[in-house]
Amino acid sequence: MEIKDLKPASVFHYFSEVCKVPRPSKKEEQIIAFLKAFGREQGLKTMVDEVGNVRIDKPATPGMEHCKKVILQCHEDMVCEKNADVKHDFLKDPIQPYVEGEWLRAKGTTLGADDGIGIAACLAILAAKDIQHGPIACIFTRDEETGMTGAFGMKNDFMEGGDMLINLDSEDEGEMFIGCAGGANTEADFRFKRVPVPEDFYFFRVQIKGLSGGHSGDDIDKGRANANKLLVRFLVKIADKYPFYLCHIDGGNLHNAIPREAHALCAVPMEVKEHVRIDLNRYTVELENEFSVTEPNLAADLVSETRVKEAIDPQVARKMLRTLYAVHNGVYAMSQDIPGLVETSSNLASVKMLDGQVHVVTSQRSSIESQREDVSEAVRSAFLLGGAEVATSDGYPGWKPNPRSEILQITVDSYKRLFGKEPKVRAIHAGLECGLFLQSYPNLDMVSFGPTMRGVHSPDERLLIPTVDMFWNHLLDVLKNIPRKA
Repeated sequence: MEIKDLKPASVFHYFSEVCKVPRPSKKEEQIIAFLKAFGREQGLKTMVDEVGNVRIDKPATPGMEHCKKVILQCHEDMVCEKNADVKHDFLKDPIQPYVEGEWLRAKGTTLGADDGIGIAACLAILAAKDIQHGPIACIFTRDEETGMTGAFGMKNDFMEGGDMLINLDSEDEGEMFIGCAGGANTEADFRFKRVPVPEDFYFFRVQIKGLSGGHSGDDIDKGRANANKLLVRFLVKIADKYPFYLCHIDGGNLHNAIPREAHALCAVPMEVKEHVRIDLNRYTVELENEFSVTEPNLAADLVSETRVKEAIDPQVARKMLRTLYAVHNGVYAMSQDIPGLVETSSNLASVKMLDGQVHVVTSQRSSIESQREDVSEAVRSAFLLGGAEVATSDGYPGWKPNPRSEILQITVDSYKRLFGKEPKVRAIHAGLECGLFLQSYPNLDMVSFGPTMRGVHSPDERLLIPTVDMFWNHLLDVLKNIPRKA
């Protein structure tokens, strides 16, 4: 089966078209041009604001002109991750989706169903001539994944006229989301001087790979390993046992992805090189035991490398590694109000060696702002104690749940009518732009739902095909049952 054979045909058609358009975060020019051209080809009022958000309005179908106006909202960009052995230029090459059983995946890269399937649903509705709905505005926001630039930069009149908003950026069919976490990044720089490495030292590259990765919010409580943490743990073991030089370190890429791979170039005295291999073998056995369920493909490799002349000053390297070991990663607190909801967390997202410094990015999330500030300060404190220069971003607000929401009740009633079962109503431990929208539109009534996805923000991203049809039918039924304005 190919993507052209999937149902609903209109949604998968437009998803296939979206996959052809490069749309990395912060480089969405091509998808903006695509959306702008689409709206005008359909003869619909189309606007693009100063920051690159796109709005396309569609009038109500006959007889529904007096219904409340619904905003359908999704984001333009996608997380661009690929397997290390895959050649793919996200600025030029199309995503290559393929069907595997009941799942839609991509060849060696993220699929971009987050939030390409939301874009596709909007386009299918805008192009349709045979569905019932009141007045609609489809809003596509820029750079949701790496800073919510579009939502932050949106002028107060861009969503003018909307009464209700349906966010199409959720990943669990049958779950209606009415709240989300706010977040911020804490970044640190360890500055160092280079020192010469003694002549009689053995150079090797150690790599942690094959981890599951995933979304740093939605997957943070699933027991998955963080490649940066696992690498640092081994390096600290080695540095405590032998004379040790750290020549290079690199792990993770994106602030909102759990790192899947990390590596370091190191040096130890020639006479202990076999001891280091044995140490890594033992460490690998420990990790396989600890993560036997969540990381079945975990691997740790050690390969010999040619000599390099210089390394990080060992005193700085030791402080940095100890700090990274101490920095909190994972769940920080669970919600006291909503069972099973992660309230607060932190992710050691990336470690990058630049000219004269190692730059570290961490991300903190919480549904309670004071708790987000607390965990950010805990991370900041560890970095400061380790001698780093530290900065925490202003972040973005959360979305406080409103269980008495009218659009929520319409959505729940529709789901029960269509599928004969109760949906779950919950908050999500991930960032949605809804919290920012509420700052400008405090009376906007909002809900979020979507089809089932797994492995988002990683090359294992996949979309459960049967749930797309359920999501589509649910969305159309909700639009058909939007009430009239009072």
